[in-house]
Amino acid sequence: MDLLTTHAPEVPIAVENDTGIWRTDGLPMLYVPRHFFINNHMAIEAELGAEKYAEILYQAGYKSAFYWCEQEALQHAIAGAAVFEHYMQRLSQRGWGIFKIEQLDISKGTATVRLDHSAFVYQYGKVNRKVDYMFTGWFAGAMDQIGQSLGYQIQTEAQQVQSAAEDGVEFGLFQVSPI
Repeated sequence: MDLLTTHAPEVPIAVENDTGIWRTDGLPMLYVPRHFFINNHMAIEAELGAEKYAEILYQAGYKSAFYWCEQEALQHAIAGAAVFEHYMQRLSQRGWGIFKIEQLDISKGTATVRLDHSAFVYQYGKVNRKVDYMFTGWFAGAMDQIGQSLGYQIQTEAQQVQSAAEDGVEFGLFQVSPI
């Protein structure tokens, strides 16, 4: 296994002795095995259906990404594209996959994000459908928070264009665009 130092977290994890709470950049974190998280994800998807579960996750992910970007911008004194870049770096460092910004224009509310080595694809395998939908709301929430912080009035939506879980597809791709 090749461990890349570019993806290793730069900020240490602080564990509170009294509570056992893990924190990174002051935010409380959870540390669970990938199979545990995704097996729970798959069980909920089986009960609700992928489409309904994707809708729920979109809203929750949007809200969480908005908050995360707001907090990280303050914590690191960054703004604009640097916040989106920081977000993609942190997602990549935390085992979700490797996220690469292929296009980003905060003022227009557009982005294209490539995903390689998706944790979901590793667990699901080739199932000929998009399985990375959990991330979709994250990109719109990040874009909207950053845009609002810069005074832009654009509200965005995101969609997954392709997934490496689909036959003949090698990587995931997401697009953010104005509503």
